[in-house]
Formats: sequence, C-alpha cells, structure tokens
Amino acid sequence: MKHLHSGKVRDLYQTDDDLLLMVASDRVSAFDHVLEPEIPDKGKILTRLSLWWFDQLADIVPNHVVRGGDDGRSVLCRPLRMVPVECVARGYLAGSGLADYRSAGEVSGVVLPRGLEDGSRLPEPVFTPSTKAPVGQHDEPMTYEQVEAEVGAEVAAELRRITLAVYSRGAEIARERGIVVADTKIELGWDADGTLTLGDEVLTPDSSRFWPQDEWRPGRTQPSFDKQIVRDWLTSPESGWDRASGSPPPRLSPEVVERTRQRYIEVYERLTGHIFPS
Repeated sequence: MKHLHSGKVRDLYQTDDDLLLMVASDRVSAFDHVLEPEIPDKGKILTRLSLWWFDQLADIVPNHVVRGGDDGRSVLCRPLRMVPVECVARGYLAGSGLADYRSAGEVSGVVLPRGLEDGSRLPEPVFTPSTKAPVGQHDEPMTYEQVEAEVGAEVAAELRRITLAVYSRGAEIARERGIVVADTKIELGWDADGTLTLGDEVLTPDSSRFWPQDEWRPGRTQPSFDKQIVRDWLTSPESGWDRASGSPPPRLSPEVVERTRQRYIEVYERLTGHIFPS
C-alpha cells in the first residue's frame, strides 16, 4: 500500500484498488501538539466507537466505511474529496467557544445570550465552523457567510443541516446513557457521485466533549470523558509547562496516561453497551 498522509492521530494508505486504509494510532494531541507517550489502546477505542456511531447515523448521512479491519484499529473506506471546512456543532459552551464568547459575545459569528458561563447549555445547538489548519497550526473560527463564500450557499446549508443533525442524534443517544455531548466536530466530503459523505471519525472523545450528566454544573470546568484530562494537566502547575513560551509540552505523567485510557474505555462502554476487550 502507498502511504498518503499522517495526521495527528491517523495514518492514511492507498490500496491497489484505490480504496483508502485509515489506521488510528494511539497518539494523543492537545493545543496543536502531538504528545508523548501514547495512550495505550486509544486507536482501537476510537475506531470501534466510530464504527458504532456510523451505524447509528446511517439514516442521516452516508459514510465512507467499506469495512473495519481485523486489527481493530483500521478501517477500509472509500476516498472522499474533503470539504475545506471544519464542521462543528455546539450545544454547550466550552473550550475555544467559551474563549471566543468571553472576548466577543459570539462564536463563529453566532451571537449568544449574555451571562453564559463555562459549561452553560445553549438555547439551541449552533453550527460554529472553523478553518482547516495544517498540523501544528490553529483552526480559526469562520462565520456562516465565510463558509458560503468558500463552498457556495447550497453546500453551506447542507453542511450546517448535516452537522446539527449528527449532533442532535448523538446528543439524544448519549443522554439516554447519562452522558452530555457538549460539542462535536465532523468531517464531510464528496464521494465519487458528488454526495456529501461522513468521513474520518465521528462522536469520539477526540472529536467531541463528553461530560457525565450527573456531574454537569455550569460555572466551572466540567469532568469529562475525553482528553480534557490531558489538557487540564498540561495547563496545571504540575506539568510545569508555559503554553505561551513556544517550547514543546512535557511528557505526560504515567497517571495522566492511565486515567485518560480508562476514561476512553468508560465512555466507549457506556455509549455502546459493549465491553472493550483489554
């Protein structure tokens, strides 16, 4: 197979019959850095969870999956011509959305009510797209008008519709299992027939913020099932890292690695009802 690309987490190969093999590594990234060491089994957890979600969303949007690989971390898929927009839906305020709201009262040009806090539930889910930055660079918010200028009004409307529909279905299913989906990012592209198709991963701890429903309290950083554990440690005095210094992050502590792995497993098992084979 021909190696095509290595991203922050996934490696992409082209097969002899022009399909793509997407392999999820155990790498973990935060603040636009790929960190060390890796999180054991992370790639398998993300792959299994994505395949489960693709099935739950099949009536909303087609996906690129041909079949899952025997190794548990690879997926054979159809090639897509990717949309040059990061499609993000937010139902709660957190992360970069919270930072943008605090500075301007809006996220991606969407004006939000005054008085919201860290973790506040939004009146309704909103589409907050961003640019697709190369590895090592930061995605920048895009207004809906900028998306229209980039891909056209008809495609922009479809991107918004699909993104919000995926978020709503995911949030509904997760809520039944005691989990809040605060936000999620999806990847869309056109297949050979020109149909917008869901690709990459979907509703995983790497592409979404998952919070325990019974611990949700606006006004603070929420306990999470995603790599927020990693982010919180990196920005704590314990790590000793100054994010603004330009220096690379330190190695993750063994405790942070194991806690992150366990949270990934827990959210997989709670969402799918399947036991992760250790």
